[in-house]
Amino acid sequence: YTCSRASLNMSASSSEVTLANIALARYRLSKYLKPTTVLEAPDLGKHVYLKLECWNKTRSFKIRGAYNALLNMKENQYATSSPYEVVAASSGNHGQALARAAHDLGVRARIVVPVTTPKKKIEGIERYHGEIILHGQNYDEAEAESRRIERDEDVLCISPYNDPHVIAGAGTIGLELLNQIPNLERVIIPVSGGGLIAGIAVALKSVNPFLEIVGVCAGHAPAMFNEYYGTVWPQEYSTLAEALSGEVERGSITIELTKKYVDKIVLVTEDQIASAMEWMVFQHGVVVEGGGAVGVAAAQFLFDLSDSRPTAILVTGSNIDKHVLMRVLTKEKKDEGCETTDLPGGGS
Repeated sequence: YTCSRASLNMSASSSEVTLANIALARYRLSKYLKPTTVLEAPDLGKHVYLKLECWNKTRSFKIRGAYNALLNMKENQYATSSPYEVVAASSGNHGQALARAAHDLGVRARIVVPVTTPKKKIEGIERYHGEIILHGQNYDEAEAESRRIERDEDVLCISPYNDPHVIAGAGTIGLELLNQIPNLERVIIPVSGGGLIAGIAVALKSVNPFLEIVGVCAGHAPAMFNEYYGTVWPQEYSTLAEALSGEVERGSITIELTKKYVDKIVLVTEDQIASAMEWMVFQHGVVVEGGGAVGVAAAQFLFDLSDSRPTAILVTGSNIDKHVLMRVLTKEKKDEGCETTDLPGGGS
């Protein structure tokens, strides 16, 4: 090892995200994680299933990428001093996951989060002994600070999405789905920076190129939608899906992978997200945060799933502050101008 950790991390390529590397990630994670539950959702259509990543460790899918990235780091001796150390930006879920995995593996983790991060997520990072750095009013400002630390202090930065090992970890969900849902034909996946959908899409389309991959962005967090279609819908940081907020890092490998493997991306409104969250609680007894519910919202309001094609919907997180959940469940919700008819990409 002769290059800096920062230069090593920034030289990542989309070619590193392969079925073989996702299979390796699955082997690594088998010692730490169990496959997550799949629930039938007949109200959404015949052969429609909910993949409950919100029941994973730290209550989101992010734990997969966190473990895989750190295990890869330790196996390849990327750290040049003891103890091992990493930094990351997060809107909350990646930070909790990285803090938990780092604690388990003996790695120091510094997590840069915006000052607007939900209290529950900050408490989760602290619970797993992550060192919190509050910086900036939004995710983009926190991400810039994490990259500054990486550059100035030569500390490995583990992006929530722009990292091939994080993406491969997320891709293990795709391999699980192939085992859990016979003849799977369609998967609906929440999208922010694109690490989750990129990993799952590579895994699934490497096995079945005809399987349909659909991404869902919050209307207030349309970054990957804009990258995919060349549009300029504005970022609104006031959203129930705060986990999906933020622009996509320039040159992120997820952009290329999403354009190559994903069939389409749609947008959902704030009211649609709130309705999906409410439906999950009362129909399935599952608490879901806004960012984790956008796939369900798309299934309820944008797609006709009555074609009986076996379909999986990713439910990706349940880290939500109590007052936000109560506001949703008591129907005190506003769409703040994002009407369904204003958003492109709906319908199927």
